[in-house]
Amino acid sequence: MKFLQKQHGDIFTILLGGNYITFILDPFQYPLVMKNHKQLSFDIFSRKLSEKAFSIKTSMRNEDLAHDLHVAYQLLQGRSLDILLENMLQDLKQMFEPKLLKTTNWNTAQMLTFCRSIIFEVTFTAIYGKIPAEDKEKIISEMKDDLLKYDDKFTYLISDIPIELLGNVKALQKKLINYLTSENLAKTQEKSEIVQRRQEILEQYLVQDLEIGAHHFGFLWASVTNTIPAMFWAMYYLLRHPEAVEALRDEIDSLLQSTGQKKGSGFSIHLTREQLDSLVCLDSIILEVLRLHSYSSSIRFVQEDFTLSSENGNYCLRKGDLIALFPPVLHGDPEIFEAPEEFRFDRFIEDGKKKTTFFKGGKKLKFFIMPFGFGTSKCPGRYLAVIEIKLLLIVFVTYFDLEIIDKKPIGLDHSRLMIGVQHPESDVLFRYRAKS
Repeated sequence: MKFLQKQHGDIFTILLGGNYITFILDPFQYPLVMKNHKQLSFDIFSRKLSEKAFSIKTSMRNEDLAHDLHVAYQLLQGRSLDILLENMLQDLKQMFEPKLLKTTNWNTAQMLTFCRSIIFEVTFTAIYGKIPAEDKEKIISEMKDDLLKYDDKFTYLISDIPIELLGNVKALQKKLINYLTSENLAKTQEKSEIVQRRQEILEQYLVQDLEIGAHHFGFLWASVTNTIPAMFWAMYYLLRHPEAVEALRDEIDSLLQSTGQKKGSGFSIHLTREQLDSLVCLDSIILEVLRLHSYSSSIRFVQEDFTLSSENGNYCLRKGDLIALFPPVLHGDPEIFEAPEEFRFDRFIEDGKKKTTFFKGGKKLKFFIMPFGFGTSKCPGRYLAVIEIKLLLIVFVTYFDLEIIDKKPIGLDHSRLMIGVQHPESDVLFRYRAKS
């Protein structure tokens, strides 16, 4: 992308995957897309994606239903988010106390595989509720494996390749939808408010049960698949940077001390959202991970022929084409971020507070990090995903000794370019044990 930028400038059009896409790479021009929201639609692009990827068909054509489902995303913020945080803390306690906190000898594991297991179980339980104990391990394991196999083919799935030509993907899609039909979800307990509300809305609009399962499947996929690699990279960089672990541990210890909490042998910590938000070092670590490895694009569908007017000229856009922002170019700009290829845990800290001022060409940037998109398409689950990663990092740093075994640097698997947090090109061995 940087090569194309050098050759053609900050705005150019290329043919990619059968679509003409106009890229805008100058962060000062990003508001152009927001200003022209009537001509540039996220909804049309989203509906096409939902139909291809999750088999959500007839219900997506109902604008009232789509609106009500969008409004329900408010249940991922405020008081509802506080309840999710409380439930997640309890779920982590139940997950860690019986097994992991009794691991006093060194245990070796593959880091990405480890993150997949923990993130999937924690996320599913927090959102979709608790599965009866006698079935839990089997169902969670099977669902996780099926979702990950499906996700491996996701880039092919959203292209113009028919699903029938993608091996067992169609069968996996049907299986994952079936896991999440109304009948099967009725067996789980303590569902989140967001899932209960989505279920009510879908039933209110008389959506068929398999299509209800498809909606839940899409929501689960979105909740899990980017959180897993983000968690992996956060662990990976922490274990490769002892100074980051030390700074984070000091910050956590200071918070626990100020709130009168002591680290016992059991899982005893309790944190509010406000306390999590006060952890400046932890926040900076996660932002730095997302800056380095979030390769998401913000894509809009051009609804009519029109001219995009910018400071640098006019650009003719055709109906049916796509327009995209590609924030990784922003995130890797050495004029904005010194040594952008390096992980610096304190990059987003200034004078002990969160740093929010960055410049390019002497001008202050309104947009300097965009891992979650923008506007109406901004990831609605971003607060929950960040809270989940924060909680897990706090648990690992507080209760475990962790060491990376594979010392060699690891690269990116670029096969998921433009659709989320990139995966590592291979897994990494590490070891862990409960602190004595």
